[in-house]
Amino acid sequence: MNKLTKSILTSVSAMLMTVALTTSVGAASIHKASSATIHRRTALTYSYAKKMLKENKTGLSGKTSSLFNRKLYSETGAASGYSDFLLGLKGNHYKFTTREKNLLRKNLVIKSSTTAATLANAVMAVQAMGLNAQNYKPYGHMTGINLVSRLYRTSVSNQTASSQAETLIAVSMSSKFKRPSHAKFSKASLSSRLVKVQLKNHGWTYNNAQGAKDADTTSMVLTGLSRGKSNTGSIESSIQKGQRFLYSLVQSNGAFGYTFNGKTTPNANSTAEAIIALSNNSTTKKYVNVSAMRTGQKATPLYAMMTYVNKTGSIKNATSQLYGVGQVNLAVAAYKAALKGQSVYSIN
Repeated sequence: MNKLTKSILTSVSAMLMTVALTTSVGAASIHKASSATIHRRTALTYSYAKKMLKENKTGLSGKTSSLFNRKLYSETGAASGYSDFLLGLKGNHYKFTTREKNLLRKNLVIKSSTTAATLANAVMAVQAMGLNAQNYKPYGHMTGINLVSRLYRTSVSNQTASSQAETLIAVSMSSKFKRPSHAKFSKASLSSRLVKVQLKNHGWTYNNAQGAKDADTTSMVLTGLSRGKSNTGSIESSIQKGQRFLYSLVQSNGAFGYTFNGKTTPNANSTAEAIIALSNNSTTKKYVNVSAMRTGQKATPLYAMMTYVNKTGSIKNATSQLYGVGQVNLAVAAYKAALKGQSVYSIN
């Protein structure tokens, strides 16, 4: 185990001593992730992620692909989920090497037709790696690109709620980010857009389908609205309603899942998205690993998420390890940041 990994694990243990017990007592008892479990399983998935980056692979076994490859991914230059993957490493204090930064710079695709969602992911990835999204220099170029300004000047009207939420998160990452003239939106107007597509059940879905239960999109929008910090009455009310809807979706084992044809399938990714949303709001971070959200809940989301970490560090039943490992690491990092009163998305 190298010094960096030991340092991270020591940090995790120190910050999470308050949740060292496996269960609470009394009528409202709930299983919590112990500090020992968090320590051990975070080490496994963090190590797995480092190997993935080193090998430039979306996984370490089975059918995998390149993580970064502009020929393979002509619109982005990277596999879907790469920004969360890099943010998860950054949030757990990984130090990206020059070779790894150049891997991004050589492959990231930025075109005049690049969508807001793709630009948002690029902004998050560039910031995560310690580069400057307002002066991003592709490999071999002396002139930088202001990805933030380009994102602000890209239309978001035809983007999904998830993509709009990602955009809101991206432009809210740094206090140094400036909204340019002729911007197509502001953080306040983008927040209002998301409020307008909130469903009658008070959640959100990727396709705005009434009656659907979508924990992933609801979580992402709640994260975006919390990061946007547009504290108008309508937005605050929307957040509170959305939070209550999210609480109603937690399974008795603490996990969240995707719902199709009335059946919910709990999984690590949906649970991680919910943890990220809960961690990015000071009033809800207690629900990650301290308190129950609803009657009948027997375990916390953090407890549930840790059960998906395999002995190898991979994630059980993940669609891809890039998504699985990336979002689990990001969720752990989000909660660690929340315990310090910070956000994993704040990167100046």
